[in-house]
Amino acid sequence: MSAPPPPPLPANPSDSLSSLLVSTANKALQAGVSHKIVPTVETTVENSSPQFSSQWQKRSPAKVLKYQQIKYQQRLPNYRPATPSPKSGTELYYQRLAALRAGKLYTRLPAHSFSSFWAKGLNHKGVPLTKPTYQQWKQLLAQEARAVTYGQGNNRLSMVVGDSLSLWLPAQGLPKYQLWLNQGISGENTSQILSRLSAFSQTRPDTIYVMAGINDLRQGKTDQVILNNLRQITRQLRQNHPQAQLIIQSILPTRATAISNQRIRNLNQQIAKIAQQEGAAYLNLHKLFTDSKGQMQHNLTTDGIHLTPLGYQVWQEALQYTESLIAANRAKALSL
Repeated sequence: MSAPPPPPLPANPSDSLSSLLVSTANKALQAGVSHKIVPTVETTVENSSPQFSSQWQKRSPAKVLKYQQIKYQQRLPNYRPATPSPKSGTELYYQRLAALRAGKLYTRLPAHSFSSFWAKGLNHKGVPLTKPTYQQWKQLLAQEARAVTYGQGNNRLSMVVGDSLSLWLPAQGLPKYQLWLNQGISGENTSQILSRLSAFSQTRPDTIYVMAGINDLRQGKTDQVILNNLRQITRQLRQNHPQAQLIIQSILPTRATAISNQRIRNLNQQIAKIAQQEGAAYLNLHKLFTDSKGQMQHNLTTDGIHLTPLGYQVWQEALQYTESLIAANRAKALSL
């Protein structure tokens, strides 16, 4: 099946990408919560990953702007990944560590890659794997960022920054015509994210997706702290990566009684304003996950906050659509 044409761009060239994402993307993605017939990205899992070296394949602009094929299927509540994958942070950590030591980027590998290093919960000596510390996670992500900086070549790069929601975003289902770097750490609040932006400041991303704030709410931080930190995160990322399209994503709704969804909606309104003021785009994912009562849809979450595979599929489709908007916008700019 041939790929669909890119979404139409507004006639007014002064319209910003931010307005495109807020208006067009939300309308197009409303099907993401309908459980009817919705677009699902069809991708092929690669059998191998390029080495971090100058031998990486250089991708032409034609390949960069190539859209993924789309197939249509009925989304079922019991959606499950096609391949086994790490189920704990410890397993994920050792999978990524093994990939890094092999000179590969884990986001370009099948979900079961290096299973001999993590699936049994034992190391090569038969000793149970040690749960990584927060400091070890920071070191691993910094090392992955350095590896990508060294091996990116002419490949386009997209990066996700955030907490456990971003950490567990499956690489399978994301566009394969570019590299993806995941800089999410479980449990992080906006202050912690802000403090480690320098760890990947040398990377050359084309697009940066940021989602943060839910852990601040869980930890009792004030709205002002959250908003101030998000503004500083946006400013520093803009300074470190002036060539990148920066996209601030909304805080998702929850089913946790301790966190007010009305408060989240109010925060998202302020986050959208911050994104506009700081020259970033704002991607409103909140509506895609909300039920008629303003809560997270029950089949999109495991515990009221974290996402099921189906929840991640909704998010991936939003990122697919956003990437197609960015590519279309870039192509139009090049043709002027």
